[in-house]
Amino acid sequence: MSDPWPVELRGVTESLVTTLGPNDRWNVAALGLHAGDPVTATTWGDTRTRRNFHRQGGGYVQFSRDPETFVEAALSIHEVDGPVLDSADAWAEVTANRSDAGDDGDTRWETWELRPADSGVERETVPTTNRGYYAVIEATVAASRLDVDAYDTAALRDRLAYFEEVVETCGGDRERAAFERMTELSGWKSENESF
Repeated sequence: MSDPWPVELRGVTESLVTTLGPNDRWNVAALGLHAGDPVTATTWGDTRTRRNFHRQGGGYVQFSRDPETFVEAALSIHEVDGPVLDSADAWAEVTANRSDAGDDGDTRWETWELRPADSGVERETVPTTNRGYYAVIEATVAASRLDVDAYDTAALRDRLAYFEEVVETCGGDRERAAFERMTELSGWKSENESF
């Protein structure tokens, strides 16, 4: 791959993206990166990320291990003062060029080619695998699709219940707090009294 990404990308890598809005604040959103040359990402609906990509032509893609930041980014309007998040382990300033667009039911989608212009590594870590963390990320993706016509809401609710069990069994305090916040923001009702 010819682009200077600060991390290895394969398959779909979940990331966070900050884009500068018309209010001069940086909107934080979740963004799935599809590995390739170039790397691509798809925005779904009339999101701030889509509008800011059109307006600004890019943003900052970031890689973070903070589950709470993912939940806030995916399920709320989360704005910050600067382009690089405190929780970012690495980042890439990218240009975003629309390469395709269409409709899936009533939902408009646009595919973007992302090319790094600059990048940085904020901290190097020894990777660990915590199933609770990954369950929060998957739950956040499922929760962001609740009540979207293109997805089966009942199946998504079943997935959320499964991920809840994984977080309760395998997650730490941050994963549990993130999952609780996800339930608040999404409106999904847990049957588990622990959340």
